[in-house]
Amino acid sequence: IRDLFLVNAATGETRSLAADPGSELSATFVKGGTRVAYVHQGKLKSRALDGSDVRVHLDVPGGASDVKLRELANGQWIVAFVTREKLDQTPLERHPEAPKANYAVFDDLMYRHWDSWTDYHYNHVAFAHVFPDAPNPATEYTDILKGVRGHSPLPPFGGSESFDLSPDGSFIVYSAKLSSGKEFALHTDSKLYRYDVATSKTTELPGLSGYDGNPRISPDGKTLAFTAMPTDGYESDVNQLHLLDLSTPGAQPRRIDVAGEYVNDLKWVGPSSLVLNVTQEASHQLIRLELKGAKVAVTALTSGDYDFGGFAYAGKTLVAERMDQNQANELYKLGGKAPVALTHVNDADYAKIARGKVEKRWIPTSDGKKMLTWVMYPPNFDPAKKYPALLYCQGGPQSTVSAFYSFRWNFQAMAAQGYIVVAPNRRGVPGFGREWNEQISGDWGGQAMKDYLAAIDAVAAEPYVDAERLGAVGASYGGYSVYQLAGIHEGRFKALISHCGLFNMDSWYGTTEELFFANHDLGGAYWDKPQPKSYGEFNPKNHVDKWTAPLLVIHGGNDFRVPLNQGMEAYQAAQLRGIPSRFLYFPEEGHWVLSPQNALVWQHEFFNWLNQW
Repeated sequence: IRDLFLVNAATGETRSLAADPGSELSATFVKGGTRVAYVHQGKLKSRALDGSDVRVHLDVPGGASDVKLRELANGQWIVAFVTREKLDQTPLERHPEAPKANYAVFDDLMYRHWDSWTDYHYNHVAFAHVFPDAPNPATEYTDILKGVRGHSPLPPFGGSESFDLSPDGSFIVYSAKLSSGKEFALHTDSKLYRYDVATSKTTELPGLSGYDGNPRISPDGKTLAFTAMPTDGYESDVNQLHLLDLSTPGAQPRRIDVAGEYVNDLKWVGPSSLVLNVTQEASHQLIRLELKGAKVAVTALTSGDYDFGGFAYAGKTLVAERMDQNQANELYKLGGKAPVALTHVNDADYAKIARGKVEKRWIPTSDGKKMLTWVMYPPNFDPAKKYPALLYCQGGPQSTVSAFYSFRWNFQAMAAQGYIVVAPNRRGVPGFGREWNEQISGDWGGQAMKDYLAAIDAVAAEPYVDAERLGAVGASYGGYSVYQLAGIHEGRFKALISHCGLFNMDSWYGTTEELFFANHDLGGAYWDKPQPKSYGEFNPKNHVDKWTAPLLVIHGGNDFRVPLNQGMEAYQAAQLRGIPSRFLYFPEEGHWVLSPQNALVWQHEFFNWLNQW
């Protein structure tokens, strides 16, 4: 549930604005800052700053989500939002004579994705004209992709970042994959399109061969900033900033080199100024770009071992989310000598618990490089004592082990149980250059495994680490890493935990949905000749004969990225090999455990298993 709060950017004074049943989303100030518009239960509403005078402005069939709004000079609003159009035949429509039948028929791929089976609908960007002072809400809208079997935004996580409205409301730019089935499963090549509101004309804009996304129209409507990946099929390719001159026919995108090869988010903050969230080493930082013709001036707005997230200007004050391994997100005011906390949502809870020290180390790898590794120590750490240690294996595999705070994989919770946590930025993670990032493609079980072992060996050599009590834990690719390490660790680990890990690469290729990912990262299909190493040397099932360490397998029944059979196969292999093992199954969870009480069970079982060994 997400509720609305008002925060004074000068003083930090915070008060509740709306706490209706369900969540309030897509909030934006309107009417000269005297009201806040937001989406609640699929309707666009607004209310005064004291929380009173709630009005409904847009109420369309099926509901609206991910709203962007522009106020026009005549007082009218133009509202862009996401709707869903049903285009495919349902089972009941296929066989109306059998209304109680429970079945599905598929003739193409992508019949399920992430944690959901197809519901025969497609995400589409739409818009509506709204008269905010009218007595009744607007109910009519235009689906700018009507009848198209394609998605904008892209499922499963795309939202309002996938489209933008021009400041005058005259056109919309959106990112879309206008494909379905095998084409959608095999390619990442999303395109950018411009839709003219007055003429209903759609124009494809020039971009790159991979994902083109995050379109942002400049305040004067003449320049489009967006992110783009150069390689089709490579979902974790370098995400680069590009600019496109919208006022010049035939103009081509211009790539802008910035400090940090991976751009996570961007916003125009002036006629020729952008603020970007970028990945730099093991953190997410904010930088400001000043565009001066062909030249670009870059100013760092943040620094330190923190992850900065969402950001916005309140007048001239830049406000951003900030977290680290010891503290969940709070809002901070930037621009002074040091960030100033505006919110203190969790202060009372943190005051009740002791938190351990976080250390950043550069550890030598087997091939002579240096690897940034986080080491988290138990609260009240005493170097004269000996502590067990956990190797944390990151998922992705192209995902940085940044200064993140997670309510699922919480390093401080692990440290509070008396474990030293070792979290290496092994080969494959962004933020350390393209060579480091791309090395892992086709080499899942190679150098990254050596990096893991280098990290745990370096820390285990410390006198305060009990080298006889080491464990390895991880999820997704991290879960794969645990299975792979299980066959090659040579007695290092006394306990293992794999959450939604890949165990049998052959069967995984035959059951996962985003095949562009499988083809790129594994090097192709298992029937290819010559067969990629991913199905031989780097296939965990081929090393089961060397398994010795006790293993906890965790899996969700609705995980379609790494389907349930992966966990079942690994658990069955461990059982038949006589290895102490346990299978923790969540029938209604997907790749992540999100239900609060399921998450509580997950934490209890996680530590019960480790503490047992």
